[in-house]
Amino acid sequence: MHPDIGAYHQRLHDSDRQICTLLASEIDRGLPKATSKLWHAHPVWFLEGNPVVGYSKQKLGIRLMFWSGADFQTPGLNVIGAKFKDASVFFNNRTEITTTVLRKWLKESKVIQWDYKNIVKRRGTLVKLE
Repeated sequence: MHPDIGAYHQRLHDSDRQICTLLASEIDRGLPKATSKLWHAHPVWFLEGNPVVGYSKQKLGIRLMFWSGADFQTPGLNVIGAKFKDASVFFNNRTEITTTVLRKWLKESKVIQWDYKNIVKRRGTLVKLE
């Protein structure tokens, strides 16, 4: 685990830390070629410089977000906006996380990606990566 992500976890209350520790472990396992770091103050994993998955503490709980999750086939993620392709789910207890579903999302995140890395160059237009 990236040291900054470990420090992020240490600042959380115990129940939130348990959620984040499980998420980080599963993400590292499911995306072994990904790099991770704190990005905009939250843990994020990247494949070839493109953000794929991350989580953050919010009022509703720990939000797990997949940047391209709106196109995933495995149910359970909520799509909020129409402009971007992100989708997320909130957790308030470690027991709410179904690791088999999380692993399916992680598998899909390797295959289904929109190019967020170059969104500024493309003036806000997303292009699907093949």
